[in-house]
Amino acid sequence: MYRNIFVSSLVVVTLFISCKKKKPIVENKAYISVSGLLTSQDTLTSYDDLGLKKLSDYNFFKNPLNQLIPASKQIVPYDLNSPLFTDYASKKRFIVFPEGTAANYVSDESYLDFPEGTTLIKNFYYTNKELKTSTSDIILETRLLIKNSGKWITLPYIWNEEQTEAYLYILGKDMDLVLEPTTERTKQIRFSYSVPNINMCKNCHVKDKDLVPLGPTPRQLHREQMLEGTSQNQLAYLLENNMLHNLPTLSEVEKLPNYSDVSESINNRARAYLDVNCAHCHQDGGSAKTSGLHLMYQEQDLYKLGVNKPPVAAGKGSGDLAYDVVVGKPEESILLYRMKHVEPDIVMPEIGKNLVHTEGVELVDAWIRSLAN
Repeated sequence: MYRNIFVSSLVVVTLFISCKKKKPIVENKAYISVSGLLTSQDTLTSYDDLGLKKLSDYNFFKNPLNQLIPASKQIVPYDLNSPLFTDYASKKRFIVFPEGTAANYVSDESYLDFPEGTTLIKNFYYTNKELKTSTSDIILETRLLIKNSGKWITLPYIWNEEQTEAYLYILGKDMDLVLEPTTERTKQIRFSYSVPNINMCKNCHVKDKDLVPLGPTPRQLHREQMLEGTSQNQLAYLLENNMLHNLPTLSEVEKLPNYSDVSESINNRARAYLDVNCAHCHQDGGSAKTSGLHLMYQEQDLYKLGVNKPPVAAGKGSGDLAYDVVVGKPEESILLYRMKHVEPDIVMPEIGKNLVHTEGVELVDAWIRSLAN
């Protein structure tokens, strides 16, 4: 079913055209705060050589589908110590293990080698408190990452207005949202949320030319989570349920700090933030490896972290600034300049961000200032 990943040149052209389209915010009849979910009038093209047309066809979740209740114990919910920022969207994540299989902990590189047939599920949603008139959470998209014949395949699904189904939709789609103020955000936010087209996934998920998972690494999974009604360490749970092999003692597993945890140092928090939001590209083997900017949490070389390092390619993205990071001077640092903008050719990360992450900007600003101490 997943053997042929070829998409015609006509479709590829359509992908790039579709991601440029923007619509004015309108008051959707079902949800005033969300415009762009699939309707019965949407023309859906079936790509049977890519994946199943409907999310329900996989039988991952019980009915009603939008409750995201796993249909079996082989579908394990998980959370991350430091999640990627995606325009303030919340996420519900699951690992689907084929019956009788397990992942292997690879100690020399500290990652999980998932078995053939594994599916990683990430659902993007906004809560009813954030949406203007909705009485329930609204799921916008579900992304699947499926391991088939040793390779990972990305498949994007978009939900309908009724929240009863999500459909394979590889062309990408813009959705206009209105988010209400919360305790963290004091102003209403009106913006366009972008579901990436299928070709965009490789921009972040590629390492050494192969697609790889980003989130469920040992250092991210090394945390407590409610599993089967009790709080358990996620790695220990997988080990005890025969879904993980070769795990060392938990004290030997690196744990990525939670960048929102103010009890952590500014350095640890900012480095964790840069790791999860930037390092998937800015590392050896990543799509931005030629930039010379390496932002993995374990990187210790200040020059590779951007300190007094000039950009490889100057231009609009540099803001006419000289160095990626200037110690004690965030206003002169290209790294922060790009985080504070959402315009094309400036915004970083390039995909999955249409809003400035105010809290992330403040954190990295504080980190650059702290380097002078």
